[in-house]
Amino acid sequence: MTDMALTVKIPERDIPVYTEVDVVVAGGGPSGVAAALAAARNGASVLLIEQRGYLGGMATVSQVPAFCPYTDQIKPVIRGIGLEILLAMKSRMEETFQEAWKDRLDWVPIDAEILKRILDEKMMEAGVKVLYHTFVGQVLQQDGFLEAAIIYNKTGTQAVKGKIYIDATSDADLTYLAGGQFAKGGDDGELQPGTMCFVLNNLDRNKFLSSVETHSHDLKHAINKAKLEGRLRVARDWAGISWINNHTAGFNFGHVFGIDGSNTDDLTRGAIEGRALVEHITGWLREAIPGFENAFLTLTGEQIGIRETRRIIGDYIVTADDFLACRSFPDDIARNAYFIDIHMAKPTSGMTMVRLSPGESHGIPYRALLPAGIQNVIVAGRAISTDRAAQGSTRVMPNCFAMGEASGTAAAILAEKGTRETRSIDITDLQRRLVRQGAWLGEQINERY
Repeated sequence: MTDMALTVKIPERDIPVYTEVDVVVAGGGPSGVAAALAAARNGASVLLIEQRGYLGGMATVSQVPAFCPYTDQIKPVIRGIGLEILLAMKSRMEETFQEAWKDRLDWVPIDAEILKRILDEKMMEAGVKVLYHTFVGQVLQQDGFLEAAIIYNKTGTQAVKGKIYIDATSDADLTYLAGGQFAKGGDDGELQPGTMCFVLNNLDRNKFLSSVETHSHDLKHAINKAKLEGRLRVARDWAGISWINNHTAGFNFGHVFGIDGSNTDDLTRGAIEGRALVEHITGWLREAIPGFENAFLTLTGEQIGIRETRRIIGDYIVTADDFLACRSFPDDIARNAYFIDIHMAKPTSGMTMVRLSPGESHGIPYRALLPAGIQNVIVAGRAISTDRAAQGSTRVMPNCFAMGEASGTAAAILAEKGTRETRSIDITDLQRRLVRQGAWLGEQINERY
């Protein structure tokens, strides 16, 4: 552990400028991907910074096995770039998979390797400059404006300058470095647990399905039995299983508690404990579940999957009441229909799930993407300005695509008009462009444009 009372002084030095662009996007998960593509397609010069060697965020870094729903159970509410990417991935998966999933948009299994290639290709097609193996460690600011972001990679320490910065880091790292205001977790600082997702190969799906009444599709019956017998050490009686083909599946199974994804010590512990838990779970699956007798552990996430860390304090805070009332806003830039999904903070806690009725959704206002006191930063993804309950709903990847597309489109409009004031956006212009790009902002707004 580092003794935080000790400090060292870094000598003052000149840092070379790597590049200067209209829009700097920090983070290459769904929100950053959509932001970069939207900004570039609207004519802006864009730099996308990603600390790994590929894009996709939790879908590729942490092997989250499926995309959460794109629909409100009746129609897709996540369209535009998010739907474009989902359909592109589906079109390149195995023919039997395409046939099974051709008309389905909810809980679609993810093939991480296909997704990585698609995202590389789309960035090249749009003219986005991508910088892998790089992270932002410092920002320079003046009078509420970011003037430069300081990046670190194998080349050394450099600066990047943009007119507008999009914080798509999931943990609002850019905003944190700029001194933004935050909330985190519940009233007592509790956070949702992390999950080390994993991929198993050499499975027999047909055998698994033939005895599904005994163990259930999500293994609920088998898990409860094994827990009572002391053979399985997991807190929740549920396993998310996403079949890529008849022999390969991704798993969202098990929790590691007390992990703050914005703390490196916690991420390290999460990696170690997460891999150990996966080994334990895999051994149990081989012994207990028909069709899994010869399961081979192919992959664990590079990082434990994180559900919750910082939430910015923005110009508007989206609340659980907004969710329940299916509220719309004059500055809506996306819609959300995913249920409130708050995982237990402790092994003895319960799950919180609150669902909307089919066909219902609520708006996400542009104001919730603007961190208080900072002028030229737009936040997209799970760190937007919400209360904790609403964050349990807005945090998922399809929503991040939609928020990212809105932030990138807004950034391009601002750059085009020669202003860095994110609050000066013409909402009518932004909404019109989003609708024409294929986004869905609700019947009223979409009919208007």
